Amino acid sequence: MDSALVVHEGGCHCKNVRWRVKAPSSVVAVSCNCSNCSMRGTTAFVVPTERFELLGDSEQFLTTYTFGTHTAKHTFCKVCGITSFYYQRENPDGVAITFRCVDPGTLTCVEIKHFDGKNWEV
Repeated sequence: MDSALVVHEGGCHCKNVRWRVKAPSSVVAVSCNCSNCSMRGTTAFVVPTERFELLGDSEQFLTTYTFGTHTAKHTFCKVCGITSFYYQRENPDGVAITFRCVDPGTLTCVEIKHFDGKNWEV
């Protein structure tokens, strides 16, 4: 995978939530089968929190869902319902970016790996 960082922008469907992230153009995204990810169809790659920037007034359009241990923070747009990024339980110091929510043109390769979140325990 390419390790040089590029700037990606993305967000939700209605464009009220917008963000910028620095990550390689080739990423490994994880498809999880936990109860939440499997229902949402979430497939995401993780970046350190310091490489993620929420843009403009996006914060006012976000709401958060938690369950179980309440460690994971599943953020989504209040208007369109899209989860364009969230905070995982297994990686609380990073931001999980839904790769399908990255604007076209900067991701050149997405390798998808599967994670058994249904049977994962900390």
